[in-house]
Amino acid sequence: MSDLLFPEVEPYQTHQLKVSNLHTLYIEEVGNPNGQPVVFLHGGPGGGVTPEYRRYFDPEHYRVILFDQRGCGKSTPHAELTENSTWHLVEDIERIRKHLNIEKWMVFGGSWGSTLALTYSISHPTSVSHLTLRGIFMCREKELNWFYQEGASRLYPDAWEKYISIVPECERDNIMAFYYRRLTGPQKEDRLKAAQAWSVWEAATSKLIQSHDLMEDFDHPEFALAFARIECHYFMSKIFFDSEDYIIKNIDKIRHIPCEIVHGRYDVVCPLESAWELHKAWPESKLHIIEDAGHSLSETGIQKAILDILERFKV
Repeated sequence: MSDLLFPEVEPYQTHQLKVSNLHTLYIEEVGNPNGQPVVFLHGGPGGGVTPEYRRYFDPEHYRVILFDQRGCGKSTPHAELTENSTWHLVEDIERIRKHLNIEKWMVFGGSWGSTLALTYSISHPTSVSHLTLRGIFMCREKELNWFYQEGASRLYPDAWEKYISIVPECERDNIMAFYYRRLTGPQKEDRLKAAQAWSVWEAATSKLIQSHDLMEDFDHPEFALAFARIECHYFMSKIFFDSEDYIIKNIDKIRHIPCEIVHGRYDVVCPLESAWELHKAWPESKLHIIEDAGHSLSETGIQKAILDILERFKV
């Protein structure tokens, strides 16, 4: 673990919040119960929260709300796709805010968490005090094609070969569609094999220097199944947006919110182009390009930039 981060801390309270007849969310509160509230939105979708995420926030100052989004982590039912869409998650966030009697909070999100943070803020701008974003992803066709069809494959041909090894040659014109059929198919063994291949591909490309420990973590069956099934479900549905430029088109609704963005120069999962285009549409935001980093939150340059922002955003 990084020496830059705050010491390990345990939640002072946890919740199981029923948000529908089907779904129950796991929520934890960390830090100062009377502190400045911030909600942490994890990646994926389907990634879940880890104890290390708590360590980015000064526990003396911040009241940190972390939760596992529908279908992943300690939320139930596990890997469930029914009633699981971007708009369900947006309303879950607002429900959590009201449940915890928080008037307004900072929203922190990275990768898919940045997508969700922006979408939530567009829907509920009066609930958001600040935005801290990392690894911008807007789920446009060019972003999905780059990572799941052709592009990133040229930088990581060794990892790509493993990713497509389960895909028949005749079905490689739409690799994501093949994975979706496998991940939602009737055979448990096929679902798990596809989930692990999908998840390890992302782990293999997430850091500037490839991390075999991260790849092992993503290969764990329970994690991989939720991560791959939910991601593929969302991406096949274009994250349930009515247009792929939904965020850019609605940026005026959140232009007034203080926002800082951190993005690795060599992010292969979510190329810097997306952060650059968001910033050009929203010049009031502040973009920090980290010259020696890829996609992962745990990279040193990204950690340092995030910690600096969270220090500046203290009120």
